[in-house]
Parts: sequence; structure tokens; C-alpha cells
Amino acid sequence: MKNFVCVLMLTVLSGMVFAGGGSQSSGLPQIGVAIYKFDDTFMSYTRNAIEQNAQGRAMLTTVDSQNAQPTQNDQVDQFITKKMSSIAINPVDRTAAGTIVNKARAGNVPVVFFNREPFAEDMNRWDKVYYVGAKAEESGTMQGQIAAEWWKANKPAGTVMRYIMLKGEPGHQDAELRTEYSIKAVRDAGIQVQLLAEDTAMWDRPRAVEKMDAFWARFGDQIDIVFCNNDDMALGVIESLRKVGFFTGSRYLPVVGVDATAPALQALSEGTLLGTVLNDAKNQGKATFDLAYALATGGNPTTTAGTMQGKYCWVPYQKVTRDNFRQFQ
Repeated sequence: MKNFVCVLMLTVLSGMVFAGGGSQSSGLPQIGVAIYKFDDTFMSYTRNAIEQNAQGRAMLTTVDSQNAQPTQNDQVDQFITKKMSSIAINPVDRTAAGTIVNKARAGNVPVVFFNREPFAEDMNRWDKVYYVGAKAEESGTMQGQIAAEWWKANKPAGTVMRYIMLKGEPGHQDAELRTEYSIKAVRDAGIQVQLLAEDTAMWDRPRAVEKMDAFWARFGDQIDIVFCNNDDMALGVIESLRKVGFFTGSRYLPVVGVDATAPALQALSEGTLLGTVLNDAKNQGKATFDLAYALATGGNPTTTAGTMQGKYCWVPYQKVTRDNFRQFQ
């Protein structure tokens, strides 16, 4: 029985990270943080920023939801049962936000959602619900502008841009809006486009390698450019293209991503990635913590890391190319 209890406790604690240097008796506010999955590159940066900003100010309990909404629901239940001062949630499934808000409201535990935007009706269920993120249409527009600038400098006028689109998670607002607005920006620049294929790689680099392998086998040199909803997938595309001889000598195929992760900046320095868009994990993490902290301590929910518009905190994107990537390293 003792062994069973030990195993059970280890299972419950698995994936939890404590930060802030406090304890239940320290007087620091207790804040629960749930990340949809720890091994997502961008979310690991955001989590680090949250934890760094919590040092000396709050006691965090940070959990890995392992890309499973039922797991996250159980974690939220634990946060509420433990009477956390506030909770910050990166939802596995943004359609589950309404259930989370209802539970938090019943327990009077304020909520800050981040990175995955809930539907407006869920945000309006309670006055102690906020969101931190970036306007995904901006990142798509910037992707399209990067692609259009390269196209006009390297292709004859009137040439049709034949493209592949690799999407993130279906239904995720970033995936849908980046997909739409990147191509809209290309068209707005006066360039004709032709979609060869569109598929999802779920933000994942290995999946992107597999998808691009299949695309190349099917379309080959018909492909002019590849748009990816994030950098991990863009790096997977580059890895696939290397296998068929690209990025050696003058053989080149432009690939664009989003996030400006460290590996993506390295790819820019090597000349394999055409461009990316800074999804500012550092300031999104800071804004998320600042809002959660204000709600936990009865303060005014404002933040200096982004622009507050009612219950929304928007952190701006920035274009990152071979001309300016060094300032983001």
C-alpha cells in the first residue's frame, strides 16, 4: 500500500515545476500554470519567461498537459481545489475554455489564457478572464510580405507563385489566420498564386519532414515556395529539401516560418530559411505573468509587455530576415 501511495504521488507531481523561491507559508501568491505541452519549442520559451518573471514574486506550479485536454481539465481542477490565487492556461483545445472559465468562476480563481485564444463568448463569461497573445493575421501578413519581396527581386513580372502550405493544428486561430493572411499579402502585392498542396504537420518538425518528402515526390520542381505556420515545420521542410540536394551551391527553394526561434535564426544565418516572424515569447510570458500576478494580488490588470485592449493583451510581431536577424539572436 505504501508503494502504491508513493507511485500515485509521483504520478501526480510528474511534469510539475515550482518557481519563485517561495512556499505555502512564504506569503507569496500561488499561481497555477498549465502548458499544452512542454516539448513545443515556442511554448518552452514562453514558459521560461513566465518562470523568470515569477522569481521572488510568486510561487508557481507549472504543469505539462501533454497535449491532452482531459489531463489539463484535471490539472485545472487541482489548481482550483488548492485555492490558487490565479491560474494561467495555454489551452490544449481552445473550445474547452468555456468549461475552464465556468469552473474557475465557481471557485473564484481568476484566469489568464495565453497563446491560444478562446472564443469571444467564453471570454465574456466572467469579468476575471483575460487573454495574452499576438494577432495572428499580422504574422501571416508579414510572412506574405517577406515572400512577395523575395519573389519580385528574383522572378520575372507576371510569374505565378506555385506554393505549398504547411499548417499547424487545424482550428487553431494562428494556423487558420496565418494561412489566410500570408497568401492575401502576396496577392495584395500584385502576385498571382497557385496552391499546389496544403496539409497539417501539427507544428511538428518530424511530421513536416514526412509531409515535404511526399510533396516533393509528387510535385518536384513545380514548387516555387513553401509557407509554414511555424518555424519547427519550416525547419522540417528544409531538412527534407536538403535530402534532394537543395541549399548546396546555387540550388535554393525559399521557405518562410513564424516564431523566430533560435534554430530558425541559425537557419537564417546559414541562408536556408528565407524569413520568419518574431512571435515574442519573452514578452508574451512576461505579460502572462504580470496579468496573473495582478489578478492574484488584487492589483490593476495592466501590463507593460503589450498593448491592453479591454480583456486582451496584444504583443506585436516583427519581421525577421537575413538583413536584421542578428538583432534577435
